[in-house]
Amino acid sequence: MEEDIKMAETVMLVDASFLNFVTEDIKKNFERMLNRELQEIDLSHLFTYIALDAGISEGKNEMQIFFIYDTDSPRLVHTQPSDLTSELNNVAFSNEFGEFCFNTFQPENMASREELYLESLKVLVDTEEVKRVIVLSFNEEYGEKVHKILKKVEEKELVQFRMNEPEYETDYRWEMLAYPLMQALGIRGDELQ
Repeated sequence: MEEDIKMAETVMLVDASFLNFVTEDIKKNFERMLNRELQEIDLSHLFTYIALDAGISEGKNEMQIFFIYDTDSPRLVHTQPSDLTSELNNVAFSNEFGEFCFNTFQPENMASREELYLESLKVLVDTEEVKRVIVLSFNEEYGEKVHKILKKVEEKELVQFRMNEPEYETDYRWEMLAYPLMQALGIRGDELQ
């Protein structure tokens, strides 16, 4: 990964299967609860909300979003754009927070999605020019392995987006992924009261 791409100071590492799992669950449950259909997610909005929750301020930031996906998750659900191969690889958007560049990686037959995710995370936390790593990992599948990598990291800002409070004590920050996803799906605060 590092040899192919010049790294930005801020990198988001996203397990596409995890994002799909959470998006499906939130959309289904809130449509039932609110008794209305929720909008499709504009990925530029979702990643802007994630950046905000991660503490990124307006400015000329450069952020890279790396999606790790496999044959079970070649598309993101309920999002526009959604195809990880043709629509989301080597594309970018800019707004008041800076430039967000998307790259996608699929494991070859020699590795699983989990293995590629964990190896990619190790590369990112060891890369000198990367100062902030934002992690969206499938904790229900391999969360303990991610925690073992993150707890050894020093001198980098780490933010993990998850769906549940960690079962263990962390030195790194964590945020609830549900909040930016709910915003991106068009769920208003007044609907939740």
